[in-house]
Amino acid sequence: MKERETFASRLGFVLISAGCAIGLGNVWRFPYIVGQYGGAAFVLIYLVFLVAMGLPIMAMEFAVGRASRKSIIVSFQELEPKGTKWHWYGWFGMAGNYLLMMFYTTIAGWLLMYFFKIAAGQFEGLDKSGVEQSFGTMVSQPGIQLLFMAIVVVLGMVICSRGLRNGVEKANKFMMLCLLCLLVILAIRAITLPGAIKGLEFYLVPNFDNLMYDANGNFRLGEAIYAAMGQAFFTLSLGIGAMAIFGSYIGKDRRLFGETISVGILDTCVAFVSGLIIFPSAFAFGVNPDAGSNLIFITLPNVFNAMPGGRLWGALFFVFLFFAALSTITAVFENILACWMDKWGVSRGKAVAINLVLIFLLSLPCLLGNNIWSGIKILGMGVMDFEDFLVSNNLLPLGSVIYLLFCCLSKKIAWGFDGFLAEADQGKGVRFPAKLRMYFTVVVPIIVLIIFVMGYIEKFA
Repeated sequence: MKERETFASRLGFVLISAGCAIGLGNVWRFPYIVGQYGGAAFVLIYLVFLVAMGLPIMAMEFAVGRASRKSIIVSFQELEPKGTKWHWYGWFGMAGNYLLMMFYTTIAGWLLMYFFKIAAGQFEGLDKSGVEQSFGTMVSQPGIQLLFMAIVVVLGMVICSRGLRNGVEKANKFMMLCLLCLLVILAIRAITLPGAIKGLEFYLVPNFDNLMYDANGNFRLGEAIYAAMGQAFFTLSLGIGAMAIFGSYIGKDRRLFGETISVGILDTCVAFVSGLIIFPSAFAFGVNPDAGSNLIFITLPNVFNAMPGGRLWGALFFVFLFFAALSTITAVFENILACWMDKWGVSRGKAVAINLVLIFLLSLPCLLGNNIWSGIKILGMGVMDFEDFLVSNNLLPLGSVIYLLFCCLSKKIAWGFDGFLAEADQGKGVRFPAKLRMYFTVVVPIIVLIIFVMGYIEKFA
């Protein structure tokens, strides 16, 4: 049996795991959610939920991966008691990885297109309506989107084809280190803009009135808490084995909770510094911070237009955002390829060839849903929104509950807490807080299920 690949270094493991978590959720979703719910007070609640809920689940995913040395489609089968059916979830987890890539590749293509558009000066002189029209024209043209989506898929698969150490690890190290450097440069530029201090106050000084009441004076504390839980949960890409696969590639010389903390800190820092870029820039140029999901593609180009040297800063911003997206794409591609290699014993090259074609074809409905198939609605949602809904509101929260219960229930019906703890605490570093077993077994699953139910209420009520 071929020996499983391992990371070349601990840094590689931390960066690639963080790279999987770091993506559009950090740089696109985090700032506009913070803007909608009043700034600094929301950030504090988000951080509480990140520590109390996200990190324990991540440690459990890492442990399942390291103990089984397999991807999600096989890992439960390696550890479950005989006769139990935990491995059935492996198929849903694998489907979640494909669903995520079905719309993520299209958005990554948009980011790459925006880099070239801004670098070429195509947004210069346009007002907000002009930028909005330009974005609308871009997504209405399937041909150019198809080209850039194909570039993203091919680039991700080429990286993965080189293997774990020479492909995925090296590429993610480079992208993450570039990303962190660009973040620092852009944040320094943003906070030194005239008028940026108001943005820093909004972002860093808690105002609980902003959290509890919207602009019209409506009470919304419950809604804000739900949004904070959701952001903390989804930013870490938990529940579909995206973290477990990297656990399967690491040795047993480090305790897993300490590694989880490192990944969580890096993920949070990227989201936090993204806010240091966006809010000072928005306030400096009179842009409303609660502009919502349009903040990146429609609002920010106007900020860069008004900024001295805006073409350079805008191009750098979309390069770093593309790196964030591509780091997630290569990580999820690796998970998909590992599923094929573990389950069916195919070579990496064959798995790459099959999935390059498969993911390209599966990505077409999302791409066409913005133009030719724009009239198609599923449960009232367009194709992209429906695919996002299946992943974010269903597979991620339910998958996390599966990992929690698998690791915390009795070993007669699951892997069991003793088995999990023995794996998590091997090596040096921070021990998992075993005294909180009841909290992990009962309270955290209830919180996750609340997110699941409220997600449905938000969508369909």
